[in-house]
Amino acid sequence: MQEDGIWLSRKQRRTFHQPRLRRECFGELVQIDGSDHRWFEDRGDPCTLLVFIDDATSTLMELRFVTSESTFSYFEALESYLLKHGRPVAFYSDKHTVFRVPKPNEHMTGMTQFGRALAELNIEIICANSSQAKGRVERANRTLQDRLVKELRIAGVSNMEDGNAFLDGFVERYNAKFAKAPAKPDNLHRALNIEPDRLAEVFCLRDKRYVTKDLTLKYDRKRIRLEVNDLTRGLVGKYVDVYEMPDGRIQVRAKGVALPCSIFDPHQQRVTHAAITEYKHLSAVLAHIKEEQEKAVPPPKVKPVSAKNGYKKTGRRPPGRPSKMEAYYERRRAERAAEASSEA
Repeated sequence: MQEDGIWLSRKQRRTFHQPRLRRECFGELVQIDGSDHRWFEDRGDPCTLLVFIDDATSTLMELRFVTSESTFSYFEALESYLLKHGRPVAFYSDKHTVFRVPKPNEHMTGMTQFGRALAELNIEIICANSSQAKGRVERANRTLQDRLVKELRIAGVSNMEDGNAFLDGFVERYNAKFAKAPAKPDNLHRALNIEPDRLAEVFCLRDKRYVTKDLTLKYDRKRIRLEVNDLTRGLVGKYVDVYEMPDGRIQVRAKGVALPCSIFDPHQQRVTHAAITEYKHLSAVLAHIKEEQEKAVPPPKVKPVSAKNGYKKTGRRPPGRPSKMEAYYERRRAERAAEASSEA
């Protein structure tokens, strides 16, 4: 087997990750990743730090504390990045489901919501095949888990809101000490190709839904009912666009026109039993479950049939034949009273 090359020893199977040179220009490639860690130690709950770092200069471009790695959390960090620096050529990430569809099929576009937003902004997304391939951001995470944790402890920061306010000054000090000069002085960041006030329409979840005969559609375990008007009457049997905003609002649009709608049962959404959850989302899902359980309405008190028929306790004994034990109890009470009087 060794001669035919079927079996290889451990030494022969060993793989090597050769280092590569940095990109030459600032803004050509930006590595992004999320680091789940106890950033506030025992002073607060664990959370995730989203890290954007330039490959050419090791400059921290954006830091943000979020509950977990999700599409909306990356949208929020990306919007802040674009308003500060502009559009880079490409982002370099891992194969997280935010960036890549793991098993695309013929009925899917093969593009995630994050990838769709980047395509509208004319920004490319590249997924690394291993963590070593994006070692720039991985080493930055290791450094931040040591240096940033200590600075947060000294500053007394114990929650994400104060932590995000603290990060601006930390990024300036970090870049002044560790950032490198690029091989070429060109800055490849580009201006936004849309108006900044339209970024909300890009950084949202979009999907198509089928309109049934009763002018309803289903989205995210919700049933949405369209109002009856001249426009919606012609949508039966057709697909409409559903926009889910970061604040939870849902809009239904047909050919770019917003349609008046309402959620039929807004309280029916919940985490489904035995739902498949990635480990990076587990903390956020558990926090949501605890919150929903605390808000759950207590079960109604079950009343007996007598109470349903209007029966109320009065404390009086019903009239009827006296018990045979009643004479015994009366005799015992008389004996105790006689003993007490004789002792006195």
